[in-house]
Amino acid sequence: MITELPVTTIAHTIQLAVAPVFLMTGVAAILSVLTNRLARIIDRSRLLHSGSLPTAKTSQAILTELKSLRRRSRLIHWAIGLCTACLLLICSVVAVLFLGSFFALNIEVVIASLFIAAMFCLIMALLNFICEIYLATAHIRGIS
Repeated sequence: MITELPVTTIAHTIQLAVAPVFLMTGVAAILSVLTNRLARIIDRSRLLHSGSLPTAKTSQAILTELKSLRRRSRLIHWAIGLCTACLLLICSVVAVLFLGSFFALNIEVVIASLFIAAMFCLIMALLNFICEIYLATAHIRGIS
């Protein structure tokens, strides 16, 4: 049942929704970084695939790098998917906040659950991102 909403109630709901919106901005920036890294991985992979006939020695090096690029792209794909899920969950938090203002519903558990799930997705995305960075810099540290 929709209740009468004074302007102050709507204004308060908008104030509550501002923090998740700022969080969305930060996650969107991370998503931009991830997609740029994926683009670089794809570019490098295409370059290695389009190379001229390699010798046996260079062929092994190329195969090793392609294997690393596949692992890195898999991690970035997971990170992008998890960031996207995080954004969808944060959008759901904002929507539920507004629904809770319009309808007399007990939504505290729903909001908390959605926010916790969003933070879990963000944590997992960042873990995938740091693993990808670790793999990308492995050859600099002398690790294969």
